[in-house]
Amino acid sequence: MTSVLVIDDEPQIVRALRINLRVRQYEVHAAASAGEALELAAKHPPDLVILDLGLPDMDGVEVIHGLRGWTEAPIIVLSGRTDSTDKVEALDAGADDYVTKPFGMDELLARMRAVTRRVSADNDTPQIKLGNLVVDLAARRVIRGDEDIRLTPTEWHLLEVLLRNPGKLLSRQQLLSAVWGPGYADATGNLRLYMAQLRRKLEPDPARPRWLLTEPGMGYRYQPDADEIRSRR
Repeated sequence: MTSVLVIDDEPQIVRALRINLRVRQYEVHAAASAGEALELAAKHPPDLVILDLGLPDMDGVEVIHGLRGWTEAPIIVLSGRTDSTDKVEALDAGADDYVTKPFGMDELLARMRAVTRRVSADNDTPQIKLGNLVVDLAARRVIRGDEDIRLTPTEWHLLEVLLRNPGKLLSRQQLLSAVWGPGYADATGNLRLYMAQLRRKLEPDPARPRWLLTEPGMGYRYQPDADEIRSRR
């Protein structure tokens, strides 16, 4: 049974989530404050977290940082905040998705299934070689020799989407929706910025990328080396 930790100080929402999730065979633990949530998470490690940002004792982004210090469980932010800055801050802190209140239960359940599938796929992902780099998506590590190359959560998410679709052209809209959410279809500046950051960290020559390619006017593509293609067969 999948364990879900609901962190929200609105009793009506907690009650609705508890009823709907239990009917679908989820084990539900609920907390109305950050302190209670972190204590519950330690006692009952969750498989998935649903988190409101507006908690009475601590900002939800700080809760994300606290959870990310020891767990990779997917975190879905459920918040009334609609400002894009709040969304970006939560996602950069390590949240996996962001749903704005009011929300539809069917949409939330679909997003829960999607992040759970993504984590399950992470656990089955082989290590991927980019020249002298090794990318381990399950461990969220990029290693060059004995050195760890640090990526932000958003950089990780973007790299993950590309690496899981080797050789496939992904449109800018597909990547923006997958990484930032449906409200970011026009945020192409975000995408260019993070692609440039990934290239600086991963490509031998960022100006002439070998793996993270731009298809002008269309989108981006991860082009694996020939030996990497053979190792996947």
